[in-house]
Amino acid sequence: MITCLLLLSLGAQAQVRVSSGSEGVKITSAGRTYTFTPAFRILYNAADPAMALKPAGIRKVEYNVLTWKVTDSSKADFIQKKVNASVAGDGFDDRILRAKSEWRTASIYNAGESVSLQANGFRQNKDTVFFSYPYTDGSLSAYVALSAKPYPVLHFTFRPGKSGYYSIGYTGAPAFTKEQVAGLWQPLIWQEKRVPDAAYLTPAFMAPLPLTMVNDGRNTLGVLASPEHLPFQPLPMLPNSQFGVAVRNEEGKLQPQVYAPIPGGAGSHMSKGDVFSFSMQLVAEPQDITHTYQHIAQKIFGFRDYRRNDIASLNTVLDNMTAYAMTHYAWFVDSLKGFAYSTDVPGAVKNVSSLNPLELALVRDDSVMFEKRAYPLTEFMLSREKFLFSLDSLQKIQSPSRRLKGPVAPLSELGALYAVFGQSNSFYLRMMEREYNTERVRNLDVKEKGASWINAMHLYKATGKQAYLAAARTKADEYLRQRVRQPQTAFNDPFAGSFFFWPAYTNRWIELSQLYELTGDTAYLNAAVQGARNYTMFTWMGPKIPDSSITVNKGGKAPMYWYLRSKGHAQMYYPEEQAPAWRLSEIGLTPESSGTSTGHRGIFMTNYAPWMLRIGYYAKDTFLMNVAKAAVVGRYRSFPGYHINTERTTAYEQENFPLHDHKAQSVNSFHYNHILPMASMLIDYLVTDAFVKSRGQISFPAEYIEGYAYLQNKLYGSAPGKFYNVEGAQLWMPAKLLSATSKELNYIAARKGNRLLLAFTNQSAAAAESGITLNPALVKTGDGTRITPLNGVKAAGKGNTFRFTVPPNGIAVFAVENVTPVVQFQDKILATAKDNGNDYAEIPTGRAKALLFKLGAYGRRLFVYLEDDDNQWRSVRLHYTDAAGKEQALHDTAYPFEFTVPLQRAYPLQCRLTLTRPDGSVVTSEKITIGN
Repeated sequence: MITCLLLLSLGAQAQVRVSSGSEGVKITSAGRTYTFTPAFRILYNAADPAMALKPAGIRKVEYNVLTWKVTDSSKADFIQKKVNASVAGDGFDDRILRAKSEWRTASIYNAGESVSLQANGFRQNKDTVFFSYPYTDGSLSAYVALSAKPYPVLHFTFRPGKSGYYSIGYTGAPAFTKEQVAGLWQPLIWQEKRVPDAAYLTPAFMAPLPLTMVNDGRNTLGVLASPEHLPFQPLPMLPNSQFGVAVRNEEGKLQPQVYAPIPGGAGSHMSKGDVFSFSMQLVAEPQDITHTYQHIAQKIFGFRDYRRNDIASLNTVLDNMTAYAMTHYAWFVDSLKGFAYSTDVPGAVKNVSSLNPLELALVRDDSVMFEKRAYPLTEFMLSREKFLFSLDSLQKIQSPSRRLKGPVAPLSELGALYAVFGQSNSFYLRMMEREYNTERVRNLDVKEKGASWINAMHLYKATGKQAYLAAARTKADEYLRQRVRQPQTAFNDPFAGSFFFWPAYTNRWIELSQLYELTGDTAYLNAAVQGARNYTMFTWMGPKIPDSSITVNKGGKAPMYWYLRSKGHAQMYYPEEQAPAWRLSEIGLTPESSGTSTGHRGIFMTNYAPWMLRIGYYAKDTFLMNVAKAAVVGRYRSFPGYHINTERTTAYEQENFPLHDHKAQSVNSFHYNHILPMASMLIDYLVTDAFVKSRGQISFPAEYIEGYAYLQNKLYGSAPGKFYNVEGAQLWMPAKLLSATSKELNYIAARKGNRLLLAFTNQSAAAAESGITLNPALVKTGDGTRITPLNGVKAAGKGNTFRFTVPPNGIAVFAVENVTPVVQFQDKILATAKDNGNDYAEIPTGRAKALLFKLGAYGRRLFVYLEDDDNQWRSVRLHYTDAAGKEQALHDTAYPFEFTVPLQRAYPLQCRLTLTRPDGSVVTSEKITIGN
């Protein structure tokens, strides 16, 4: 007997030994011994098995899985899911979703003629053990490098004896029944204890890390494809995927497996005499699955705090992005009060939240943003039935609505609007209470229940009523017991609705973090950490980034997204250039969703990042903090479009990238309703980064932007906060407030009286020296102006210019004393006073609603809209009294029938409608009085 004992992974005290060729490698970790036997399965097809992705028939789940043609009906275990007409648009590939049905299997062990092999001999040379196999149709050999770090490396070499399509699977890892495991992971969707219903094979390009894992309560075991088989170039896609990973075996047990090549995939066709080799690592880690994920990402794929601003500060990005949002290129349809959604649904508009532009208007002191985007979106969110609005009643794609049966605004948004305007608009609170006691479909076909612990939390924030807080905590505690502390075994979480976007697959960690901040109860923080760490497993941790530059935009052409090519979009041109590989890496990004993960590899809408940064700070979890930074920093100079999809390129880094008409965009898709949520995400990240780097000494209260899908962020700017020793500081960051000579510095700014407060955060691992020039049009300085350090970093300069150095990844904080901030809009909109006047009324004829918006010292607006549509009325006229008591009128001749009346002061306003039927007859409505 030959025995080899050696230390395996750092701090794990794992031992590796080989006792016989049949037993294989024994790894002892955390007091348990696991055997990785030298077992393989060889799959053979004489003809191409026609590998293809198909929609899996998993109830409530949108996900595509690999399948293969079979000639034996007994192996045709795949039943193709029927996809309805609403599933269409960008990211949905008809070649996958609507290809013809045929005999296919989704079980890897059925994907060819199968031969199982067990080693019949072995020899050891120092730290390497060689295995031989009794295979007559070619040859298979393997060896294990026992002392490789951090895990033993298993390498095999295959030589076919005849031509055909081959796949060699390693099937010797420990296998468990589902009752024996504490958790499992197969990318992208099987987490916690959700067991795949078939032996699906995840192709390399869909694996954030190239392995599957099983945890038995003490250790996590896996088989990891070595990094060289997941190269950085070309961008990982199905045609270049060199392997696949699986977790369910033929007996239905849970067993990490790797198959290479994929049957019918790259490199699978072999001729007699060809040589195919592949390496993998045998993982046994005394940690849970998410920490094993972290360990592999860091130790094998080199994940770390790897990004810096490099091309632009996030403040420059924010300036460029908000400027772009106000151009015609951003395709806002004024008549429909929404952003065009023609990438997916021709003729439709879609909005996320009124709070995104409202935050931008507040923080950036921008009345144009308020008038052109925030206010129209507020009317939209209160009147429309769904986020996606289309006048075409026959449109089915993504299930739009044409009805004015609002509010589509979530209860939390109503609460935020109520708070921002000083609780002077009581109709928001009435709407909140009504929504709490009902259900509503807001996005796609997902029904949301009103009386949730999340909504109870927001009602408590709005009212201060302890009953709501008690309900929130009671229901949240039950949620912890039923959802958080009980690993999910199926896709039936009632809080998830349907399983498409990634938040559905984890617990409600973002809202749990808010409940922690509200109550200080660490049970909610711990649950939030668990959910956030599970979410990181949707973020790419590979391919490993080479320490080199790569050539992009070859021949001066930017890559062209196939979907937009099919829609007739034009080729885009950018100079061929060399770019550092790290800057173009998808590591830290997620695919868009489970249903579109095959095409939308890495999306730039990383709204999870500020939450991860904050939760990581609370929990001292640097992995969460590094994932957050990787998701945002150093990726673009303006709005970058939606995703990385075809090739690596610097096109989306360019400031002018979004400044093209819709059909001239072809590198990636543009969802125009994403622009403002992305800008909000940047503000959230800037404020959170300052909060974290100052260790909480810079802190601002926030409201919640719920939106839909993954578009959640905090809203800042509606209430003052703390800036070190300055209480009552008002966040104030107008466009081009200052210029900095270093791109590595991001900043936030606030004001109080004659002080401008500035915090600069260094995004680089090197010290950053910078000169700062304040914009004299926005900040008036004088002879008495001076720079006062607030955190010990000294500055030199006078007037509106100064210089300083920020430590690596550090922060420098200053008060610029004796200046006059030039405030244009912020003070007016925030100057709210309690007003108990009537602000809501209904007109039965036409099913009309009248809302009176009280906008601080800025003004008032009357908004009247009808639920009735153009089937009932040809046109509608609103009659209302002005401040002098004189009747005025507005006429609307096209649906949707709605009216906006600016009002300069408070007074009791009377209004009525005259409505013209399609036959020309006229009806006069009831008269109402609103206001005081």
